[in-house]
Amino acid sequence: MNLENQSLTSADITQLWVSYVNDSALICQLQYFLAKSEDDETSQLLQQGLNQAQSHMTKITEIFSRENYPLPYGFNLDEDVDTTAPRLFSDKYVLYYLQQGARIVMQEYNVSLSLADREDVYNFFSECLQDQIGFLKMVNNVLQSRGFFTFYPSLPKPESYDFVKNQSFLTGYFGERRPLAGSEINNLFGNYVRNALGAATLVGFSQVATNTDVRKYLVRGKEIAQKHCEIFGSILHEDDLPASTRLEDAVTDSTTYTFSDKLMMFYSTGLIALSVGFYGTSMSMSPRRDLGATYNRLLNEILKYAEDGANILIKHGWMEEPPRALDRDELAKKKG
Repeated sequence: MNLENQSLTSADITQLWVSYVNDSALICQLQYFLAKSEDDETSQLLQQGLNQAQSHMTKITEIFSRENYPLPYGFNLDEDVDTTAPRLFSDKYVLYYLQQGARIVMQEYNVSLSLADREDVYNFFSECLQDQIGFLKMVNNVLQSRGFFTFYPSLPKPESYDFVKNQSFLTGYFGERRPLAGSEINNLFGNYVRNALGAATLVGFSQVATNTDVRKYLVRGKEIAQKHCEIFGSILHEDDLPASTRLEDAVTDSTTYTFSDKLMMFYSTGLIALSVGFYGTSMSMSPRRDLGATYNRLLNEILKYAEDGANILIKHGWMEEPPRALDRDELAKKKG
């Protein structure tokens, strides 16, 4: 494709813009984690993640510069983090953070790659995806060597294939429930793990938040994440399946300013947006009706929480406007 004759499309611009903002926020967190890390292997992972995020921002800047497209403001080290603040999270937490972050970013890069219209944008996201695949493998190796790696539950080996014979496969409200299917187990377990990390994150964030609205919002989010862990764990336990461990003990007692309220709200609302996507996917992959009803109920709860978070961001002028279409009506009003 001839780059000189092909402008960036809405898909190209949006995915690059989002990646730039995400990487700018990530750099703030990684710089802080690196400054506090007491473990050589964790420090090496943090440095590699930092190098990748900085490289990605540089390449996005080059693409936007060629198009004379303005860069987003994003986040920066001067305004959004104090790397001299006391330790807020343990290295164990940081390893789980890197693992879940890599898994989530890989999915984002897959989407960006599938949407890329221009060759240089496609090549960029392809490179980002390959970087993240290698990085996740390194993080997993460290987690396994420390005995921290969380394995999904195992399944019995069937003697042969089989087919569903009656409608009871779909039921779950009353009477005896069938055992969970593999896809249902994976989603319940994965949602538990993500909520466990989210709860620990919000515990730490709430301790160092300076704005009252933000602090209350983060505490509320922590309570929601903990409740969702209990719900997912109880469903798994019905089939004698394990849930993962909680991580609140990986948070220190520091209350010193560490991250800006703007950065913590960005991450908190981002976690909720991801949960909406994961819960929606989980609902579509759960044939048992009671599970679908549970996900629907939890979705409604976090959608309300997400809206309240957006209102806080707007109230304090922290929500950066993403790329959007022209407002033709507004243009007409200006001309008149």
